[in-house]
Amino acid sequence: MPSFDIVNKVDHQEVDNAVNNTLKEVATRYDFRGSVTSIELNKKDMILTIHTEDEMKMRAVKEMLSVAFSKRSINPRNIKFGKEEPTSKGHLKLTATILQGIDKDEARAIVKEIKGLKLKVQPAIQDDQVRVTGKKIDDLQTVIQHLKASRIETPMQFVNMK
Repeated sequence: MPSFDIVNKVDHQEVDNAVNNTLKEVATRYDFRGSVTSIELNKKDMILTIHTEDEMKMRAVKEMLSVAFSKRSINPRNIKFGKEEPTSKGHLKLTATILQGIDKDEARAIVKEIKGLKLKVQPAIQDDQVRVTGKKIDDLQTVIQHLKASRIETPMQFVNMK
């Protein structure tokens, strides 16, 4: 029986490359010359820590990260920025998380969206992914097209089409 999986996976190497590209851009930009700006990636937990001097530079670094992620074929919505916190030296610190997998609430929303189509397909939540099974490949392709056009915020990839 044909099936496919709905997942949210991020290539760790591509994230590392995007962070390195952003660091290179920060080093060469005129408005960052002489400033203390750093971006650190915890590869194990996929957490970014950004230190910079003021809000304008923080906005610029966030924008540069989003552009670097896009260039690396990673959806910028996979970055969840936290709150900016002041540091002891008067600088700003920001922690951002790289989202992986589909959480339970989003998975339920995806299943509800699929069931609302009234097609002969069967969605099932499996850990951090959703598997959709059906008799006709055309029905599965209809589900994919509908989910691409839906307002679900989690970035989705459709893999393992069998």
